This record gives sequence, structure tokens and C-alpha cells, in this order.
Amino acid sequence: MADDIESLNYFTDSGLVTDPYPYLDALRARCPVTREPHHNVAMVTGYDEALEVLNDVENFSSCLSVTGPFPGLPVPVEGRDDVAEIIEQYRDGLPLSDQLPCLDPPVHTDHRALLMRLITPKRLKENEDAMWSIADRVLDTFLTPGADGVVSGDVIADFIGPFTLYVIADLLGVPEADQEEFLNALQRGGHEGGGGLGSTEGEEMAHNPIEFLYGKFSAYVEDRRREPTGDVLTSMATATFPDGSEPTVLDVVRVAVNLFSAGQETTVRLVSNALKLLADDPELETWLRADRSRIGNFLEEVLRTESPVKGDFRLSKVPTTVGGVDLPSGTILMVSNGAANRDPRKFEDPSRFDAARSNARSHIAFGRGPHTCPGAPLARAEARVALERILDRTTGFRIVESVHGPAGARRFDYLPTFILRGLMSLHMEFDLVEVPAR
Repeated sequence: MADDIESLNYFTDSGLVTDPYPYLDALRARCPVTREPHHNVAMVTGYDEALEVLNDVENFSSCLSVTGPFPGLPVPVEGRDDVAEIIEQYRDGLPLSDQLPCLDPPVHTDHRALLMRLITPKRLKENEDAMWSIADRVLDTFLTPGADGVVSGDVIADFIGPFTLYVIADLLGVPEADQEEFLNALQRGGHEGGGGLGSTEGEEMAHNPIEFLYGKFSAYVEDRRREPTGDVLTSMATATFPDGSEPTVLDVVRVAVNLFSAGQETTVRLVSNALKLLADDPELETWLRADRSRIGNFLEEVLRTESPVKGDFRLSKVPTTVGGVDLPSGTILMVSNGAANRDPRKFEDPSRFDAARSNARSHIAFGRGPHTCPGAPLARAEARVALERILDRTTGFRIVESVHGPAGARRFDYLPTFILRGLMSLHMEFDLVEVPAR
């Protein structure tokens, strides 16, 4: 693999979608901060180096966080001294420039504070209490024998996707009457299977889920500002910035949409990766069933070995040094979460999955620093509840070989992007717990 670094293009080669780790390991072995040759992006694959960049908002901008060199800034900037000024000059024209991951302080600080006012500890606790009934409601339909008596299906499309959508809809107060519309627009008739943001296929989504969410939440916020009712949507509509000023409707909507879309995506990938591992390792499944308190650390190791977010981009505003490597101003960096989480300097035997690994939670799957995923507690709670209820209601499960191939030669399709890491489908069969006849 070391000899292939020059020829492989991380951003377009479909083979790296299925398994990017040998390539990333080879990059790190060369240097934890290495320029890839096709787009001149500085790939940050070391754990300490990743933390250094993620925590430094003085020297690095997040304006290209989710797009990187595509399209990048409209003017050449590397080596120039006025990069900060250029960023502000062209920021509004950059893709997704109004989204939380792409904002820099002080705007990011205010908007993140607004987000935390929407997901208060009290609301998170109420939401977690509701997760159990939501999980059972979706499983009641999913865990139903077919005409052949077998309980099987695509666990992502038929359980995890709807479950996470209903959970985040409950957190944000989306009226129950509207929740099926959300499910139809965002999943059943939405964008699954498309290239989308960060596509390796050179295509854009024909369907725009962000546009749908903007329209719905704008209407909710405007309605509650006209007629407050004391519900969650009213709390969202009347939340203020830290200085007490009132956000615009668009400010509130941006934050709500970011939480809705990003939070759901992360949890879907986390739970599906967890179930894939368990379905292919009966001993691990038995070990987890024997002591449910092990689920927490198991999920952290899933996040470490299969980060749902492959990485984030940063743009150096001034000449700086990372990991001993000099980087001129205007350098585009990609902080590779997945690579950093497999750095042997931090994790012993990093490619091996160890559900009892003592430092599993040290991973950076949810990022670090000011841009740490604010929905991380929600994702962890959702994943734990989803696994608990599946374990409660089944005695065993396995991968459907007619779809994914036999053990040792599985075939899985992954999201065709260089930004996100996740299965597109996961077909499984389940053995149900027998319910005594009444």
C-alpha cells in the first residue's frame, strides 16, 4: 500500500470507500501530516496532530469544514498573508457556509450556545425516557415474520432510520401529525443511495433534504413566535443568544436543521456498525448479552474503529506548524478521525476490535474542541436503547447471506463519500423471544 499512495486518490477512488484504513495507515507511516498528491490537501492522520488542529481556532478556520478543496475558495490563497480577510470576503459564497460546522468564532460560539439552549439536560432526559417506547413502536412492525415465517429485513431502512428520526423529532417537538411526512421525505422518498456531499461519484443529490427541513422548521418557528404555546417548539422559537439578543428565524432554523440531520446520520451509522459486528461474532454477542453494562464501552470501541465521520477540513489562516511539519497560510487540511482513532501511538493493536479496551472512549469520532459534536450524548443514548431493545426482544441474529455473502466473504455497500463512513444497507435475520400465550 505504501507504494500506492501516489497513485491512489483518496477523494475519488471508490475502492477506498469500502476500506480506507490501509491507505490511511500508509500515510501515517510516512508522516502523520502528509500532503496527498492529487489536491495538495495536508492529511492529518495522527492522533496528537488531529487534536492539535481541532483545538486551535486561532490558526485554523472551519469555513471549508465539510467541502475541503471542492470547490475551495474562489481565489488562490496558499502562502498569502491575508487569508483571514479573504475568508470573510468570500465566506457567504461557500457551500453550506451558514451551517454550524462551517462557522468560526465568535459566530460559531453564539450559535452553538443557542443549540445548547435547545437541548437542555432536562429535555435530553425526557427524550431518553421516550426512546424506549419509540424503539418498541418501530420494532413491533420490523420484527414481524414474513410469509415464510422468517423475521428479516434491512435493519437500517426499517428500524434504525425510522427510530432515530422519531427520536430527534421528539426532541425538537415536531408534531406527531408531521412525523410521517418527515420519514417519507427524508428516508422513504429521500436521498438514500445518492452521491451527495463529498461524493466519490461526482454527482449531487437530486433531492435536497436540507431544503425540506428549512421549510418545515421556518414555519414552526414563525408560528410559535406569533402564538407561543409553551411546547418544545416555543422554547426553540424564543431561545436567545448568550447576550440576550433574539436570533433571526433563520438563525434558529439553521441550528435545528443541523441537529436534526447530522445527529440522525451519526446514530444510524453507529447502530448499524454495532449490529454488523455482533451479527458476525456470536461470542461477542453472547458476552454483551451476559452483562448489559458492557454496552457503553462496546459502543465506544465501535466509534473508535468505525468513525461515522471520516474527517473534517480546516484552512490555515496563518503560517503554522503541526506535528513538526511547516504549513503555509491557506493550506487545506483534512483531519482524519478514522485514521487518528487507529494511531498505534495512542491505541495498542489499533486495528483489532476490543470491546473491553480501557481507553476506547479516547477516540475522536465526535471531534474535539469547540466543534465537538453537541449531539454526542444523544447519539450514545439512542444507540444504547436501540441495542438494549433488540437484545431484549431476540435470542439471536445473523447477516442474510443471500444479500451480503457468506461469513469471511461479506459484501457491503458503503456511503460513496469521502466525508461520511457508513453502511448503506444491512440485511439481517432475527430469532425472537417467545412470548407466552395468554
